[in-house]
Amino acid sequence: MVFHDDPSQLLPAREQMAFTLGFHIIIVPFGVAFTFMMLVANYRGLRRGDDDALLLARRWSKVSAVLFAVGAVSGTVLSFELGLLWPGLMGRFGAAYGLPFAVEGVFFFLEAIFVAIYIYGWDRLRPWPHFWSGVPVPLAGLGGTASVVAANGWMNRPGGVTLDHGRVVDVRPMEVYFNGAFWYEALHMFLAAYVVAGFVVGSVYARGMLKGRTDSYHRRGFLIAFTTAAVAMPLEIYVGDVAAREVFHHEPAKFAAIEMTTKTATHVPEVVGGVLVDGRVRYGVPIPAGASLLSGSRPSTRIRGLDAIPAAVRPADRIVTTVHLAFDVMVGAGFALLALAGWYGFVWVRRRQLPRNRLFLRCASVAGVVSVIALECGWVVTEVGRQPWTVVGLLQTDQAVTRAGQVWVFFTATLLIYVAIGTATVAILRAMARSWRVSGGRDASNIPYGPSARSPVRSSTGGKGSA
Repeated sequence: MVFHDDPSQLLPAREQMAFTLGFHIIIVPFGVAFTFMMLVANYRGLRRGDDDALLLARRWSKVSAVLFAVGAVSGTVLSFELGLLWPGLMGRFGAAYGLPFAVEGVFFFLEAIFVAIYIYGWDRLRPWPHFWSGVPVPLAGLGGTASVVAANGWMNRPGGVTLDHGRVVDVRPMEVYFNGAFWYEALHMFLAAYVVAGFVVGSVYARGMLKGRTDSYHRRGFLIAFTTAAVAMPLEIYVGDVAAREVFHHEPAKFAAIEMTTKTATHVPEVVGGVLVDGRVRYGVPIPAGASLLSGSRPSTRIRGLDAIPAAVRPADRIVTTVHLAFDVMVGAGFALLALAGWYGFVWVRRRQLPRNRLFLRCASVAGVVSVIALECGWVVTEVGRQPWTVVGLLQTDQAVTRAGQVWVFFTATLLIYVAIGTATVAILRAMARSWRVSGGRDASNIPYGPSARSPVRSSTGGKGSA
């Protein structure tokens, strides 16, 4: 990869952006999908008089408040980084690129308002008005996520701007927001949020069940979370395939890196694993004509290789290897989770009960980690796969980065702050779980329409601590 000036701050700027984005992206699914599952539990509790579901909703709302606060901090840092680390991007294309972030700010404030109303309303609102006060929360989370994805999609397939000597002189907002990559990227991320949140929360209750906590509270928590993920998983696989074909048609350099295709050809094999060394694929396992079949449904499909990319903007071997391996891990993790979802669905349809097999529960207990790995790898593919461009065809990364010094110092400080935030978040959530184990159902005794308002909490709520 050739950089014009090879600015000294490029590496630390990229590392910092990668780290902070990788941290924040883990929080995003909980604002979109975890709050949805919270409302499912709330709805079930009201419609069926399910004390366990109401207790889950109450506790999950407290967890969502903690994660919302963490997401607000990490997301705000990302916004500042765009201006501090990438002034070339914001200075040249801020009029267009900043638009989705302005929309995201509106959704962020809406989410904050209704999160507060929902949590505050447990003790003060009637049952159904309280439930409906929570509905805007996942909708606002969805809108905010779609806005950020719109910005990312615009970087991959820019449009909606008129340039005069490299400067933006006209912006068409709807074309910027709903760019060519928006729909498949947004849907892919939306479903990923449900997959990650469902498997992560389900894995918590699976661990509890492995430890003998098989009461109805744990089963209900597992059922809501894992069903959400199991339903979303096959849809995510399908949308991922659609997205890959769109990349094949519109982002040939990224697709060549994904498939590690060095030369333009037909009957291109699907390479599993491997690395690119001096322009040659090594240690990979080729599946004959696999890439051509997956791209165009026939072996004769022609795929443009890295040789079709001008040398000045051709991704380096290490970039290609990173993108290719990240894609392989993402796809492998996705199909492993699909198999687990199929196992769960088969048992549920056949027996109308949760799988009791300990092997299944062990697999379910690590599904959350696997889903997070798949999510991170997906963002590696879309972000690293765009290199050396920040805005494809318009602005290279070395032109966008700051020329100011001391970025390594800034990165180190940010790293320490994020480690502190992450550690505090885990400590707070673990402390909440411990207090719930000790209190049983008593933490919900003041809910006006909760279990204690109608009848004593059933004995099954005793020892409920995995929330």
